[in-house]
Amino acid sequence: MIIVETDWRNLARKAIQGEALTREEALSVLRADDDELLAIMDAAYRVRRHYFGNKVKLNLIINAKSGYCPEDCGYCSQSSVSDAPIEKYTLLEKDILVDGAKKAMEMQAGTYCIVASGRGPTSRELDQVVAAVEEIKSTMPMKICACLGILSQEQANRLKQAGVDRYNHNLNTSEGHYSHITSTHTYADRVHTVETAKHAGMSPCSGVIMGMGETDEQLVDVAFSLHELDADSIPINFLNSIPGTPLAHLNDLDPRRCLKAIAMFRFICPSKEIRASGGREVNLGMLQPLALYAANSVFVGDYLTTEGQEATADHKMIEDLGFEIEQCAL
Repeated sequence: MIIVETDWRNLARKAIQGEALTREEALSVLRADDDELLAIMDAAYRVRRHYFGNKVKLNLIINAKSGYCPEDCGYCSQSSVSDAPIEKYTLLEKDILVDGAKKAMEMQAGTYCIVASGRGPTSRELDQVVAAVEEIKSTMPMKICACLGILSQEQANRLKQAGVDRYNHNLNTSEGHYSHITSTHTYADRVHTVETAKHAGMSPCSGVIMGMGETDEQLVDVAFSLHELDADSIPINFLNSIPGTPLAHLNDLDPRRCLKAIAMFRFICPSKEIRASGGREVNLGMLQPLALYAANSVFVGDYLTTEGQEATADHKMIEDLGFEIEQCAL
C-alpha cells in the first residue's frame, strides 16, 4: 500500500471553494492510516459545517412492498435469488402509506421515503402511490421520496405531478463492478432512471452500498459518477450481510474505513446531502456519532428488512453532539 501524505484541511479548502478533488486525493482519504482518522473527520466537518451548519436531516423508510422481486441483486433479501426468511406482501394500501407519513412526523423525520421492491411499478401500484402522495402532501409539511425501481418518463411525470419531491435510485457500485452484483439490469439502466427522474423535475437521490467486494478505485469511481450525475442526496449504505443472500459471506468493512468513505464523499460532493444509511448500526458500531461530522443526514427507524436503532437513540446522539434536527425538509 502506498501512503500519501495529505493536508486534509487543504482538501476541505478545495471543497469549500468549489475545486474538484483529484482521484489521487480521493484515494488518499480511503487509504490513510487510521492515525489520520480524526484529522480527516475534522476536515470533512469543516465542509459539512460550511454548507449545513450543525443541522441533521432525518429520513424515514416505509417498506411499501416486500419481496416478489424478479431482479437478482446479490445484496438484497427481497431478490429472486435470496433465500432469506423475510415477510412478503404486495403494495400496501393508501391508508397505511399515509399513516407511515404520520409516523415519520412523530419521529421528527422531514423526509418520508416510500420504497417498493420490483423492477418497476405496475399501473395499479403507481396509482396507489400517487393517491397516497396526494393525500400526504395536502395534509402534512412533508418531503416525499419515492423509490419504485426503473421508471418510464410518463411514470416519473405522474409522480412529480402528485407531489413527489425526490426519487431514489441508487447506483450502488461502480460501472466496472456492477456485473458482479446483478445481471438482470445494467448500470446504464440505473443512470437512465436517475436522469428520467431529473427530467421530470424530481430531486435525484442516488447512492452506494459499500462492502460488496469493490476496490478502493471502484468506490472512488462511483463517488465521481454521483458527482457527475449531480445527485442532490447521496445515501451511503454499508453492506449488512443477510443470511440467504449471495453476498452473505462478505464482511469486509470496519468502522474506520466506513468513516473515511463518508468523508471522501463529502469532499467530492461538498454541498450535497450525505446520508449515513443502511447498515450503519452494524458497521459503524460505537463510532456512529463520528459519521455526523461528515454526513448531515441519517435514516431513523427500521430499514427495508433489517432493524435500525430506536429513533430516540438517534435523537439523543444528535443532541449529545450539540447538533440540531432539521424540523422541516421542505
